[in-house]
Amino acid sequence: QVQLVESGGGLVQAGGSLRLSCVASGRIFSIDAMGWYRQAPGKQRELVARITSGSSTHYADSVKGRFTISRVNVYGVYLQMNSLKPEDTAVYYCNADVTGRVGPVPYWGQGTQVTVSS
Repeated sequence: QVQLVESGGGLVQAGGSLRLSCVASGRIFSIDAMGWYRQAPGKQRELVARITSGSSTHYADSVKGRFTISRVNVYGVYLQMNSLKPEDTAVYYCNADVTGRVGPVPYWGQGTQVTVSS
């Protein structure tokens, strides 16, 4: 079984910064990619940022230039969030695509709340 543990959420004023952390543990051979998604009330979960095992990154247009995803090591990622806006308020979920026998298997963390006040 694979577990993802997130930390670093909280309340911050607009223009402020937060750093989210996610660490994967358990029966892991390798991780193809890790990423962060978010879900605001009444909205669908959306991709925020993703990084592959080869360190290729992808960002949602809404966070480009403000957020940075980076690998801590093979099993962890950070999401540095700068210049936060009220519209960034959401529950942020860590995702890991863990190598399986027939392809990558997605795992999710429990989510961490990020609230940006205006």
